[in-house]
Amino acid sequence: MRPFLIALPFVLLSNLTLATEHSHDHDHDHHDEHGSLGAHEHGVAELDAALDGSALELELRTPAMNLVGFEHAPSSDADRRKLADARAHLERPDALFGLPAGAGCTLTDTDLESPLFEQDTAHDHDAEHGDHSDIHAAYRYDCTAPDALQALDLSGLFKTFPGTEKIQAQLIGPNGQRGVQLNKGNAHASF
Repeated sequence: MRPFLIALPFVLLSNLTLATEHSHDHDHDHHDEHGSLGAHEHGVAELDAALDGSALELELRTPAMNLVGFEHAPSSDADRRKLADARAHLERPDALFGLPAGAGCTLTDTDLESPLFEQDTAHDHDAEHGDHSDIHAAYRYDCTAPDALQALDLSGLFKTFPGTEKIQAQLIGPNGQRGVQLNKGNAHASF
């Protein structure tokens, strides 16, 4: 995921600039309460997408609440099923991100991380600290016709995980960088 990591400082810099502009309109206590980067807000997810040559890299960060409806270690069979179902959906990202068939994108790498996926340590950690649990999903695709990849369609993600109400997306592609806020009614993000 090297190309995305190279571009990440530029993404973070633009977010920091937006956060700084936001803080000038509000008092600092309000700004600190909500945080400017990496804030944990139920219903809201973050997506970074970078298209560099034939490589497409996607990184989704979301509170576990958005995907499974809870943030504690699974304590029942129903919780374990929800977690397993969410993980299974995340392991099949083509249905979530709606990549056009004409782009010829093949998934080459998947990385899923969450304390909930490590149930024993998540239970102890959450019980002692009451921390929020997030889920991070990173994907790498190799696309044979990257010029055909003009946009992502996240309607599948919103349908699969209805607890996700909006996605703050940062896209880096041949036409530069842009940020967009997506929701169920506006689920397309153009590069």
